[in-house]
Order: sequence, then C-alpha cells, then structure tokens
Amino acid sequence: MTVSGGVLLEALGAEASRLHPMLRAQMSSSGERQEARGVFTLAGSRFRRLNLLGVPIVGRDALVSRYERDVPFVLVTATRRDERGRAALDTVREFGFRGGAQLIADRLVASRHPGLVRDVLGRAGRIELILRCEVAEHGALRMVSERAAVRVAGRRIALRGLLRLDVRVEDGWDAVEQRRTIRMRARNPLAGTVLEYRGWYRTVSLGADDAVQKV
Repeated sequence: MTVSGGVLLEALGAEASRLHPMLRAQMSSSGERQEARGVFTLAGSRFRRLNLLGVPIVGRDALVSRYERDVPFVLVTATRRDERGRAALDTVREFGFRGGAQLIADRLVASRHPGLVRDVLGRAGRIELILRCEVAEHGALRMVSERAAVRVAGRRIALRGLLRLDVRVEDGWDAVEQRRTIRMRARNPLAGTVLEYRGWYRTVSLGADDAVQKV
C-alpha cells in the first residue's frame, strides 16, 4: 500500500490542507512516475516461507516470505487513469532481503465516497481493501482499512469477523532528517500480524514534468 499521489489528496479533500507541507508538495506532484529509496528497520512476515502456500490464492507480488531488519527498499509509483477513467496510483515495492529481492505491488483507485480509496493488492488483483484516509498528528497521512475481500475462482468473498484483515498505514515527515517515514501493519484476529514494515525513504527521481524538488 502506497502513501503518495494525487489520488490520496483527492480522497482527503479539504483535510489535505492539514498535511505536513512537504508531504502535500510531494503528493501534489504532476509527474507520472516517482522513484524513492529507503530502509525498513523491520519488514516482512513472521510466517516467512509459509506464505508461499498463499500464492495460488492471492497471486504474485502480494506476499513476502522473509522477515528481516534493516532492509533496503525501492519504491516506484506511477499515476494513471484506469480502464474506467478514474485516477489511479500504481506502486511497486522491492524489498532487498538478504535472501533475495521480493516485490509487493498494489493499485489505489479513487472512490466516489469522500475519504475513501480502493486498494487492490498484487498483480492479479485478488485482494481488495477499502481504506479511509485521514490526517494524523504532526500532519502525517493515515489510512485505515474499513473492508476487505478476496477474489477466488471469479467470486468476490468479503473477509469479515475472524477472517477480516485490519490494515493501518501511516506516512509522515521527519523534519530532522528531512525524509519521509512509513509504518504499515496488516493483522488478522486469528493469525496476528501477517505483514508489517516501518522505516524511512527519500525521493531520488521524478517524472520529467514534475516540479517538486528532489529531497
């Protein structure tokens, strides 16, 4: 799940004015592509290789099978319009695990409902989250899942009760180090934390038409 792009500003509406100015400037970027690099102080899943059993269900680039500290990562985002003409933000995260790089991809799509975005996880798009966007303390962007579903054999199955997936993402700004901070955790009532990462990153390259200064 990504935390940059005009899709999120659109979801926040008037609340976007409360974001930290640096976050708001980067999210207002007019460039179609951005690349950032950083380090996760902790990243992955405690289930490690057991997650590979879920690949046939959720598809590729939706799970990781490592759990490590001090993991370098690359974040590539691209803004576009989806097949319905809605604003969309595609994100690919490359985790530089010591056992080999792994990817998680997702697409955020603007919702007709104020404050909400739809997040589709993995290239197969089989996991779907409805996220509420809000501005947290110190101007950070917070996203909290309200609903989750999985697509299996062409059917959409809502994940409720003990099957639900609770996701919380917070993207902030470290004024001392002049860099963005990120924290994400996905939990299930039965399994506990199934994916988490936290760390920092900086933009290293921008689209040719982007006016935002590199940080």
